Amino acid sequence: MNRINHHAPAADAPAIPQKSGGAFGIPELRAPIRRRIIRVNHHAAALLLAGAAGVFAYFSPYIQEEPWKLAANDSVSELENGPGGSGTAADGETLPALEGISYYDDQWALENKGNMQRVMRFYESGSTGADGTWVPGGWREWVEQGVSGIDIGAWPAWNFYEQSGNRRQVTVAIIDSGVDVTHPDLQNSIWVNEDEMPGDGVDNDGNGYIDDVNGWNFYNDNGDVSAASGEEHGTHGAGTIAAAWDGQGITGIADGNSVKIMVLKVLSSRDGQGISDNVKEAIRYAEANGADICNMSMGTSSYDPELEEMIRNSSMLFVVASGNGDWTGRGVNLDETPVYPAAYSSENIISVGNLMFDGSLEDSSNYGAASVDIAAPGTHILSTIPGGYGYLSGTSMSAPMVSGAAALIYSCRTDLDLAGVRNAILETAAPLEDLAGRVSTGGMLDVGAAVNYGLSQ
Repeated sequence: MNRINHHAPAADAPAIPQKSGGAFGIPELRAPIRRRIIRVNHHAAALLLAGAAGVFAYFSPYIQEEPWKLAANDSVSELENGPGGSGTAADGETLPALEGISYYDDQWALENKGNMQRVMRFYESGSTGADGTWVPGGWREWVEQGVSGIDIGAWPAWNFYEQSGNRRQVTVAIIDSGVDVTHPDLQNSIWVNEDEMPGDGVDNDGNGYIDDVNGWNFYNDNGDVSAASGEEHGTHGAGTIAAAWDGQGITGIADGNSVKIMVLKVLSSRDGQGISDNVKEAIRYAEANGADICNMSMGTSSYDPELEEMIRNSSMLFVVASGNGDWTGRGVNLDETPVYPAAYSSENIISVGNLMFDGSLEDSSNYGAASVDIAAPGTHILSTIPGGYGYLSGTSMSAPMVSGAAALIYSCRTDLDLAGVRNAILETAAPLEDLAGRVSTGGMLDVGAAVNYGLSQ
């Protein structure tokens, strides 16, 4: 076995948000644009990544199989507030869930105002210049500045969604770690097995799983899919996909009234690893229980022909993270060094790279003109975590962007099947120079364009 590690229409659906006032749960957007400065110590980042590689033990003699890699191992960054800043937290820190407080303005992936800036610091040794003079060493900096409009085009998509007459219920299976199903931004977006009686110790629906009310914990073989202490990965992805549209906390891409999250835990709370057999069982469960889309923010370098065949033969759409590079933190070409399932060639997979807020591919993101389909925002992404909200970075954050977009499109474009949703997303990708030749579409996710795919304008 391969070891695995993370990397009917809704009648009461909310109305579309208006920038002049708060329908759809988004408050009035009148706050001044705030500047976010992310400072990253290059040496510290390298040490962190080297440590992470050791934890995952790619070549450890104590692990017989190649581990799956958690696709969220980007460096932790230090965030400073610029003029007019509002105390925004850094990657790994927590923002509280407070009644009436919205963090929408910090979700650059939904609406990029160009107010993000990352300052990278590295130490350069002294050297002799071409003219023979000594150039002293020291710390150097370079700046990556956010670009207004580099976002997923959420507003046009939400406008379309509001105007759509028919909406179907959509289930997104998150095959990952546990999820905080009681989080105020997620509790109404969680899939419920209506045929199961919670807590009675009986397999009421006869599907072989006792008390599988919100999904199943394949790692511990029980119905407890909640997130353990320090387990943020699955909860973060769930919020990106379908956090509540209630004007508080964050805003999910899809409407939680129509899109539900099925929680399928396959990864350890301790080290983010698991085994392929559990992933395959989770896929079987998802299909048998009506899931439409599977989000898989994880990967392994070990090829599993059974898993590839299972995915290829599934009726579901799989959205998968491309991964976060090698032990040095540099992205690798999956066409040459494949990571799975991102590098599988199945026509029902969308493989996703990590887009920066300046329109470039994040240095740590894996790529591949044949193996990676599209890029989506994945750096310094704010979403739900147990107990509040937090920032994480990596392709694990990019994949749920596409899953949320796919779920929204599939819900309101009832004329499209899942293959049509995939085509809509890939064929409307917004071209970006830095993505040409690095992802097959040469572009980034544009859900506003995708939701209008194939319609006369």
